[in-house]
Amino acid sequence: MSPFDVIKTVRLTEKVMAVQEYNDAAAERLGRETRQQVHLVTDTRADKNDIRRAVEILFKVKVDRVNTMNVSGRLRRKRTRHEGRTPRWKKAIVTLKPGDQITLT
Repeated sequence: MSPFDVIKTVRLTEKVMAVQEYNDAAAERLGRETRQQVHLVTDTRADKNDIRRAVEILFKVKVDRVNTMNVSGRLRRKRTRHEGRTPRWKKAIVTLKPGDQITLT
């Protein structure tokens, strides 16, 4: 799989930012180096090794750890009794090595 096919988008939400601030404060309190975490939406067929390779190639950083989870689609209704579902997707939380950083704008 091509690295451009593996990573679909970066999830940059308020919750993600709050978790990163919490992790930074905990690392500072414990005297450890801070590690940036990046939350990505990836292809559902990609495994952890594919995601690691894609991040290292596209962003030119070293990856320490990759955690993945499959998020199921939610039920949605629109003005009728008929139900639909949002598509299922895969989320990856990529932890970078100390000193590496991805600038998201």
